[in-house]
Amino acid sequence: MCEKMIEIKDVSFRYERELVLEHINLSIQKGAFLGLVGPNGSGKSTLLKLMLGLLKPQAGEIRLFGESLSKFKDWNRIGFVSQKANSFNSGFPATVFEVVASGLTGKLGLFRFLNDQHKQMIMKTIDAVGMGKFVHRNIGDLSGGQQQRVFIARAIVSKPDILILDEPTVGVDEKNVRSFYDMLVQLNLEQGITLILVTHDIGTMTNKVTHVACLNKTLHFHGDVSDFEKFNADDLSAIYQHDVHLLSHDHSNEQEGVIV
Repeated sequence: MCEKMIEIKDVSFRYERELVLEHINLSIQKGAFLGLVGPNGSGKSTLLKLMLGLLKPQAGEIRLFGESLSKFKDWNRIGFVSQKANSFNSGFPATVFEVVASGLTGKLGLFRFLNDQHKQMIMKTIDAVGMGKFVHRNIGDLSGGQQQRVFIARAIVSKPDILILDEPTVGVDEKNVRSFYDMLVQLNLEQGITLILVTHDIGTMTNKVTHVACLNKTLHFHGDVSDFEKFNADDLSAIYQHDVHLLSHDHSNEQEGVIV
């Protein structure tokens, strides 16, 4: 039986009078690469905050690694990367190595020094996201895509079981988006990290993820990516509640659907 990393059972949430999430049921298995999609205002960010314990469900239950969210304490098992590259202070005086090393603070504490084993772990993680040759570069001197790779390294250096990414390709040049997704696939397959990716980039995403959850206040779809790819423009327009057009582009013999 597959291990359930996150279980969301009949969860609802509202901000004052506005119902944002209604009766959400979603299980995420170990080793999955889940793409979470939906229109703006569909509740994706709220669902992430609930998973991360930043909000409490007003109805239903969330379980992390089999434990109720209200009792869960081992937050080092979950890494999170937000849309940092779009708002990062480019003048921040820290190198790539220093930024990634700060990801160990939760395990080591504020005043513990890095030993050789820690430094090797940091370097191995930086290499895993393809940023080895920039290790001594100031974080502010990097492109948006490179910064996001560094923030991912910071999130995974403590070896979490789950990595949650909120629109990580915001600020990433279009030509680098494909290699960015390839890196996520590598982390999923080679390091066994369960990934949850919030994105609007459905076309590229469906070539990389294993599962898709489509949200718009309620959960309209959750299943294998192969089943999601059977949706046509009319199906998606009904979920998104506005017209959706699918454009087909052929890149290196890959069919890529793009929503506009």
